[in-house]
Amino acid sequence: MATIKDVALAAKVSVATVSRVLNETGYVHEDTRTRVLKAMEELNYHPNEVARSLYKRESRLIGLLLPDITNPFFPQLARGVEDEIHRLGFRLIFGNSDENLEKELDYLQTFKQNHVVGVISATNYPDAPNYQDLSMPIVFLDRTGENAPAVFADSREGGRIAAAEMVRRNAKRITLIKGPAHLQTARDRFNGALEMLSGADIDFHVMKTETFSFPEAQKRAAELFATYPETDGVIASNDIVATAVLHEALKRKIKVPDELQI
Repeated sequence: MATIKDVALAAKVSVATVSRVLNETGYVHEDTRTRVLKAMEELNYHPNEVARSLYKRESRLIGLLLPDITNPFFPQLARGVEDEIHRLGFRLIFGNSDENLEKELDYLQTFKQNHVVGVISATNYPDAPNYQDLSMPIVFLDRTGENAPAVFADSREGGRIAAAEMVRRNAKRITLIKGPAHLQTARDRFNGALEMLSGADIDFHVMKTETFSFPEAQKRAAELFATYPETDGVIASNDIVATAVLHEALKRKIKVPDELQI
């Protein structure tokens, strides 16, 4: 792997000159700059971004913090973020917090140490002091905070639409599964569905799940059919819960969607 010294030797300049070209500091004659860039290309030399950021106190790095990469929703989000920032000439540093605030704070410190230019976070703790005092731009993703920009879906309306569709499909005995209470998106989704069902002539029950882990969802799915065996419609709090319900229904030889709609 080529080094900055190799580039300097090939371009017949000093290491300091190569450094000025890389960091765009000081004066470098255009002919010299061209020789340096040509040598970098021929040697396939790529500067160390972390080292450059330490020197310049800036980088082309963006920190992305997600709560749970086992949830299929978040890898898809991450891919979309990565594609867009790459198109814009930035690169990604990624952290998975497992919905643990202490782990999130460790990642925020890591982002700072790498001089990221900004943070995108799908945190469950947007109002934590460390976010409020963060000395860099931040955007919350699928979450909302008091004093920061956020990009999110209208979960309340989504819950209402899901419930309305279930009613339209003539489900009469619906079970509504409420997501974790600490998640604003889960609460909004549940409340939207609840408002819709409460205004309809529908028999429905409510269950709750404490987490969005698949093992927890499997337990709730088994409990659902044991407690409400006549259920013909399930409004799940997310895709993981819906998948667990589908698996349990098929295991019990329940026909989906003929006998059960999810």
